[in-house]
Amino acid sequence: MPPIDTAPLMLLLWAVLGYLLGSIPFGIVITRAMGLGNLREIGSGNIGTTNVLRTGSKGAALATLVLDGAKGAVAALLARAMAGEDAAQIAGLMAFAGHCFPVWLGFRGGKGVATFLGLLLALAWPVGIAACATWLVTALIARISSLSALMAAALAPVWIVLLGHGEMLILSLILGGIIFWRHKDNIARLRAGTEPKIGKK
Repeated sequence: MPPIDTAPLMLLLWAVLGYLLGSIPFGIVITRAMGLGNLREIGSGNIGTTNVLRTGSKGAALATLVLDGAKGAVAALLARAMAGEDAAQIAGLMAFAGHCFPVWLGFRGGKGVATFLGLLLALAWPVGIAACATWLVTALIARISSLSALMAAALAPVWIVLLGHGEMLILSLILGGIIFWRHKDNIARLRAGTEPKIGKK
C-alpha cells in the first residue's frame, strides 16, 4: 500500500463513492434495456460478462465488459486526481467490493474480474496490460473464462513485482483472494472437468 496521507474522512468519502459506482449492475441494466430477459434467470445467474454472453448477444457482453471494467478505473482515477494514490487504491478496492457485493442486489453480485482488470489498468497500465494479456492467452488456449480469470488474478502480483509497482502488491493479493473465493464453484468444476467453454450456455 502507498503511504496514507489523505485525511480519514476523505478516504471514507472515496470508499463510499467507489462502492456506489462499483455496485451499478451494468449486466442487468444492459440486458433489460436490450430486451434480452432477466439475467438472473439465464445461465449461472451471474451479472458479469460471461453470463451476459449466454444471452447470445456479443454486443451486450462487450458493453458489460467495458462498463464493468470502467467502474474500477473511473473510481481509482477520480480519487487519484482529487486526493492521492492512497485514496485511489481505497476507491478501487471499494468499487470492486461494490461489484461483487452490491447492496441493491442483496449483496449477490458478480465475480469482479472485469472490474479488477480495469482497476489495474488505471493504477498502473503496464500491469493492467500484462494481466489482460494473461487472461487473453489463457482464454485462447483453454477457452474457459473462469480459468482465464484465475490465471490473471494469480499472476497479477508477479507482474506487479516484475514491473516495479510494489505499492499495489497488497491490493492485488486482496482482490485476487476474493476472485479465487468467488470462483470456488468454478474451481470445483475445473477439477472435475465439467467447467463449460466460453460461449456455451
